[in-house]
Amino acid sequence: MLHGERPNAWVSIFLPFALGYYLSYLLRTVNAVISPDLTSDLGLSAADLGLLTSAYFLTFGAVQIPLGIALDRYGPKRVEGALLLLAAIGAAAFAMGDSLGQLGLARGLIGLGVSACLMAGLKGFAMWYPPERQSSMTGYIMAAGAMGALTASAPVEALLPILGWRGIFWVIAVVAAAISLFIFVSLPNDSRHDGKETIAQAFRSVGHIFAAPAFLRFAGSAMFFTGGFMALQSLWAIPWLMNVNGMSLTRAASYLMVLNIGMLAGQLSIGMLGTRLNRRGVTPLNLIQVGFSMMLAVQICILMQWGPVMVMWFLLGVLSSVNAQAYIACASSFQKEAFGRVSTAINLMAFLGAFVVQWGLGLILDLLQGWDWTMVGSLKAAFVMLLGLQAVTLVPLLVKARRRVS
Repeated sequence: MLHGERPNAWVSIFLPFALGYYLSYLLRTVNAVISPDLTSDLGLSAADLGLLTSAYFLTFGAVQIPLGIALDRYGPKRVEGALLLLAAIGAAAFAMGDSLGQLGLARGLIGLGVSACLMAGLKGFAMWYPPERQSSMTGYIMAAGAMGALTASAPVEALLPILGWRGIFWVIAVVAAAISLFIFVSLPNDSRHDGKETIAQAFRSVGHIFAAPAFLRFAGSAMFFTGGFMALQSLWAIPWLMNVNGMSLTRAASYLMVLNIGMLAGQLSIGMLGTRLNRRGVTPLNLIQVGFSMMLAVQICILMQWGPVMVMWFLLGVLSSVNAQAYIACASSFQKEAFGRVSTAINLMAFLGAFVVQWGLGLILDLLQGWDWTMVGSLKAAFVMLLGLQAVTLVPLLVKARRRVS
């Protein structure tokens, strides 16, 4: 642990993790902008597009539990460095793909490759920074992710006519390999931290977490608030803005950039103010309760087309910054030693939700349009269903929690 922060710690420790999470978020959201080109080049339906894009979330979420155990046993340097090489291979495979099956497998490999980028950063900060720095470091690495989402909006849209979507993924493959090398070279050496616990015991402890009411209290909102936001941000925001609000792709991409700027502003605000708010009695749970309630209200405004469109999407981005507080709020109900497994379990629920919402919205759109609904009507109906699920999962967060789990 860095009891006195080294002058080069920002470069040797924070920057490798920040670059990894930046790339992870860019890859999470880039399909929103390239979706029209993918659809026209490959003749994809809405369900095909949703399934293809959500393959990232499926593999990402599927490895969260073994990932948490691996981080505890082998450390963030080796785990994230190795996985980012898989992300580079996946990006290259995506650039060469010619069918839905090939692109789906490549996108799934990308999801696996970047699955450790946030959790490895949080684990590394716990190892190499003092406790009082944890809150701000978490806020700042989330801001790096927001920068990745920003890059995946208007900048990628501007590069599409020059490089095409295949060229963009070749560039991403090179960047992923370079970040992997940076991690191996820059980060301090890590070591095993598993003690005497066997892998079987580690997996059994995860089962107890999933069965705990304290975990289930947060699981639904992680799926449909955090996961639902990721599904909108990474794919369905662009079709919504183009069809419901009648925008061109260029203008819709600029509004997606506004959403991501809002997310960046929210994350930086939490990074700078989180410790002060906590000292005044404002807990991570309080931030979630207020943030999710306001997210629901803003999304209703977007659905009903109340208020300035740009302002509503900016506010949605700002409020989404409370999503990361679920890791801390849920883990606070468990023993400190279980933090890594609780946080990856919550992460699993978020990415499972993103997969379900992203693909599910595509299925609903195809179904309703098959019944002669318009695209606008289908989008609004699907969005209403999502908001209903969010409202239901908000209720447990507003009810008083049970006692701490041992």
